Amino acid sequence: MDKVIIDGNSLTLIDIINVARNNYTVELSQEATERVIKSRDLVNKFVDEERVVYGITTGFGKFSDVVITKEESMLLQRNLIISHACGVGNTLDEEIVRAIMLLRANALAKGFSGIRLSTLEKLIQILNNGVHPVIPEKGSLGASGDLAPLSHMVLVLLGEGEAIYKGQRLAGKEAMKKAGIGTIELTSKEGLALINGTQVMTAIGAITIYDAINLSKMADITASLTMEALSGIITPFDEKVHIARPHRGQINTAKNMLNLLKGSQMTTTQGQVRVQDAYTLRCIPQIHGASKDAIEYVIDKINIEINSATDNPLIFKETEEVISGGNFHGQPMALSFDFLSIALAELANVSERRLERLVNPALSQLPAFLVEKGGLNSGFMIVQYSAASLVSENKVLAHPSSVDSIPSSANQEDHVSMGTIGARKAKEILENTRKVLAMELLAACQAIDIRGKKGLGAGSDIAYELVRKVTDKITDDKIMYNEINKCEDLIKSNKIVYKVEERIGKLK
Repeated sequence: MDKVIIDGNSLTLIDIINVARNNYTVELSQEATERVIKSRDLVNKFVDEERVVYGITTGFGKFSDVVITKEESMLLQRNLIISHACGVGNTLDEEIVRAIMLLRANALAKGFSGIRLSTLEKLIQILNNGVHPVIPEKGSLGASGDLAPLSHMVLVLLGEGEAIYKGQRLAGKEAMKKAGIGTIELTSKEGLALINGTQVMTAIGAITIYDAINLSKMADITASLTMEALSGIITPFDEKVHIARPHRGQINTAKNMLNLLKGSQMTTTQGQVRVQDAYTLRCIPQIHGASKDAIEYVIDKINIEINSATDNPLIFKETEEVISGGNFHGQPMALSFDFLSIALAELANVSERRLERLVNPALSQLPAFLVEKGGLNSGFMIVQYSAASLVSENKVLAHPSSVDSIPSSANQEDHVSMGTIGARKAKEILENTRKVLAMELLAACQAIDIRGKKGLGAGSDIAYELVRKVTDKITDDKIMYNEINKCEDLIKSNKIVYKVEERIGKLK
């Protein structure tokens, strides 16, 4: 069976996708097992000695100065979970919940958290057995970590809350029983170890960034078809232009465009039909490339975060220290996800402008709204309306969440990241952007059919043929959302990207 072995240090983005979407099982490495045991031994020592240590023998947040006795420690941990489970709103997708559990387990595997091995193994067990806690999407400040949503994850381990098991939404206790898994009682430090971290925002962001990588490639493919539909000039994609301003995303996008359009009979060169194209065609490398550079930046930050200890306090067994710090603060992720939101919104922004050029006869030299019996038929008129609506919505969503902070816990936690809101917004923007690209894709193929398909590029031809397997040229008005949805499903499946890369090589 396919599996991912976690050790706290080497988890990858592909590992996350394989566990979240492909149901790979998770196994703890032997080295991680030993670290977890040693860390727990130190916690037990401090409890036995009744040392005053935050989160182990004290309350939390504003209550950090309240000392908790050894006898009260189990009740303290239970109270922490049930009182902090304050999430509201729609529930997170099951794939995100799986990613959350994986990331939390990997963080605990680093051996800085003081959790019992048996508790960590129980978390891995429910993940492997498909018990998916019901986690509301709203309620996290992104510091002290994702307290509210992670508490909903832990409720199920206690036999509380709710979970999805084999497609059924059940009480947590019932889901555990059906899966043949026993519930647990938490002891000192464990509740805090399970909920004080950035795993919810990071899980949402990791899945979003994976989809963003492929969506940025799809933006290039879609743009190549629009270039052909509008007799676009390929001269600005010349490598010399981009070496003169060597941003990596820009250089890569220009290469992609030339490879996609190689051999095309429908593009032009500088001066052949006109001297210059509008920016949305001429500046595809600069615009798409900047978004790709932003995506690369976020990937780097996510790769650090998914292999980090993000709870508090951290236990350093070698020196027998417990240090109360701030690794739970989501600011590095919050800024990254705001950046990602803007980068994705721009892909939609430029796509909608290309769509406008396709449907506007003053700009395209094509029939108005890409329909041959205009007036009787509206063609793609409202497709552009819908795209414009999504782009406008993205502009609202792209407002950075990280610039806001509301103090909490009686001002003990007086600056928070709002990073989980940022991650959720980035995901929503990605979904809107995918829809806009689907609209451009459909319109570009329609425009190519109207112009007369004279021979497409090596990569764009593959995309065109895949679109035409699920849609037809529109001659008379039909229900358009069905056609848009077919194109979106095609994009979402990544089939176009994979098939194009099989033919012309990896897109960057």
